Amino acid sequence: MLRRHFFLVSALVVLGLMAVVGGLLMVFGGSSPQGGGPGGPGGPGGPGGGGVQVAATLVQTHTFNDTVELLGVAKGRQSVTLTAAATQLVERVRFSDGQFVSAGAVLVELKDAEQSAGVEQARARVTEAERTLQRWRTLSEQGFASKAAVDQHEAAYLTAQADLSAAEARRGDRLIRAPFAGVVGLSDIAPGALVNPGAAIVTLDDLSAVRVDFQVPERYLSGLAAGQTIRARTDVYPDMVITGRIETLDTRVDEATRAITARAIFPNPDGSLKPGMMIRVSLSRGQREGLAVPEAALAVQGASAFVFVITEEDGRTRAEQRPVVSGARQDGFVEVRDGLASGDRIVANGVNKVTGGQPIRVAETLDAADVARIQAASERPGA
Repeated sequence: MLRRHFFLVSALVVLGLMAVVGGLLMVFGGSSPQGGGPGGPGGPGGPGGGGVQVAATLVQTHTFNDTVELLGVAKGRQSVTLTAAATQLVERVRFSDGQFVSAGAVLVELKDAEQSAGVEQARARVTEAERTLQRWRTLSEQGFASKAAVDQHEAAYLTAQADLSAAEARRGDRLIRAPFAGVVGLSDIAPGALVNPGAAIVTLDDLSAVRVDFQVPERYLSGLAAGQTIRARTDVYPDMVITGRIETLDTRVDEATRAITARAIFPNPDGSLKPGMMIRVSLSRGQREGLAVPEAALAVQGASAFVFVITEEDGRTRAEQRPVVSGARQDGFVEVRDGLASGDRIVANGVNKVTGGQPIRVAETLDAADVARIQAASERPGA
C-alpha cells in the first residue's frame, strides 16, 4: 500500500517539473539571441528578412468597356419545317440527310397518278373548248352565229383553262420543293410512307448566317439602333468572338418584362453556328476609366471584398487588410469603386497566405502587364 502511494506521488512531482520547464521555455525562448522568434534575426519582419514573401503591384487606372450581356438562341437565317399539303404515299425521296439543296429543288415526290390523270382530262377539255370556240368565231364572222353564242363558248374555254390550272396545282402539291437554298436536317421519311397534312417531313435551314432574337431591358433602348455592330460568344466555342449587327428592333416594349426584342444577324460562312445554340450577346455602352486591381489581389469573404495594402511602420513591412467596394470584372482586373487611391501598393498575389497586420517581405513589384501575363499563365489548362 505504501509502495503504491510512493509511485503516485513520484509521478505527480515529475509532471509538475515538466510543466515548470515548459513555462520557462515559453517565456524566455522567444527572446533568445539565437532563437527564431519574432524579435530575432530570423523572425518575421526582423532584419533577417522573415515574413511571408509576396509580390506587390500599384493601384492604377484601367479602361473598362461598359457592356451588357444578354442571352439569345440562334436560328437559321431562314428556317422552315416542310410538310405535305395532302394525305398521300411517298413515292420517292430525293435528298439525303444534311445535304445542301438549291431553291426550288424537289425533295419528296408523292404518288400523283390520280392527279396526273386529272391534268390530262382537263387538258383535253381545254382543247375541245378551244376548237369549239374557233368554229363559233368563224360562224360569227360569216354571219351565221350571234355574238352572245360566241361569248358563251369563250367563257367555256376560259373555264376549261382554269380547270387545267387547278388540276396542275393539285399535281404540283405532290412535289415537296425547297422554298430556298439551305441544308436539310435529319429525316425518317422513306418511300411507301403515308404522310398527312401538317406532319413534319424534314427541316430546311439557311445557315449562311444566323439570326438571334434577344430581350433588351428598356433602360438600354437609347443605345440601340438598327445596323449597330455587336459581338457575341457561345459556350461551344468560348474563345471565338462572333461579330454581327442588329438587323431590326421590335415596334413594342413588352409590358410584362419591360424589355424590347432585338434581332441580330451573324455571318456563318463555315457553318459552325447551329440553330438552337445559346448565344451570349454583348452590347457595348462605351468606355470609362476607373481604378482597378488584379483579380488575384482581391479576396472575398461572403459579401465582403478586401485587399492587403502594404504599409511601412517602425522599419517593418506589414499587410493592412482594407475593405473595398468592387465593380466590373474585365480582362483579369476588378474595378475598385471605393477603398483605394491611385498609387497605393498592394499585395498582388498570394493573398490566401496573408493576414491583416502580418509582417511580409516584398520580393518584387509587378506592373499591370506582368500581372496579366501571370494570371493568363495560371488559367491555362495544366498550369
